[in-house]
Amino acid sequence: MTKEHRIIKRWLLFFIAALFLSGLSAIPTETELDFLTRLFPPNTETGRWIDKIYSGVAVTNADYPFIAYGYDWLAFAHFTLAVLFIGPYMDPIRNKWVIECGLLFCLLVIPFAWIAGYFRSIPPAWRLLDCLFGIIGLVPLLICYRKIATMEKIKTQNLANEN
Repeated sequence: MTKEHRIIKRWLLFFIAALFLSGLSAIPTETELDFLTRLFPPNTETGRWIDKIYSGVAVTNADYPFIAYGYDWLAFAHFTLAVLFIGPYMDPIRNKWVIECGLLFCLLVIPFAWIAGYFRSIPPAWRLLDCLFGIIGLVPLLICYRKIATMEKIKTQNLANEN
């Protein structure tokens, strides 16, 4: 295994774990928000926003628990995307397309957060925070993409030397 492949594996393990944990965090939303309401004082802008979200989720869960099923599907989407990245973990060159899709998805987080957030009355600072998830996701994927390019170049050179 080359140095590039080892680096790719490490970054993809990080990315897979982050996707999985992000999905896992979508399931106990009310519990997490309850915890956050105690962390941020209600006399701050962030505290008021978190308290408002918590109230909305708590009331919705009490009166319409089936709405939370959407969070379950959100978690499932994160889990399945995490599984998808096992392909490039095993064979980066052959599954480079998964990295390319991941890069595109991370970029698309930015306009989606701004557009959907606007229509859902999400404060701009919160939308910016959501955009950071896409931007942070770009880092390991760009590193992997560049390492795959290096592996492809080495492979091409080795094939040329054999002929």
